[in-house]
Amino acid sequence: QVRPVESGGGSVQAGGSLRLSCTISGIKVNNACVGWFRQPPGKEREKFAIVMIGNDGTTYDDSVKGRFTVSRDIAENAVYLQMDSLKQEDSATYFCEADYRSTGSEGTMCYTRDFMYDYWGKGTEVTVSS
Repeated sequence: QVRPVESGGGSVQAGGSLRLSCTISGIKVNNACVGWFRQPPGKEREKFAIVMIGNDGTTYDDSVKGRFTVSRDIAENAVYLQMDSLKQEDSATYFCEADYRSTGSEGTMCYTRDFMYDYWGKGTEVTVSS
């Protein structure tokens, strides 16, 4: 059973930084697509990953490009999300998913769409204040 577990959320002022961790069991991170999704307060979880990392490469949504950096630690079997220059609109519960590559209309790859993935963590909350 694949089980991602998020940690590292908290409260920070705008302009500050946080580092989220996704520790994964049941699948090797170097064989997985690991994505970060977020759910703003009072809204549904966003359907597209803000960040996706896999052996195909790394994808960043435009909303976080240049501010967020994802990395993998194969020894720890974990993925980290360094979030810098945080904005109030980054406030959300952040979810990590981990799964094998999926086969879709564009071939076998790490898609950024949520429905392609089955294994999710319970989330970690990030609050950015002004």
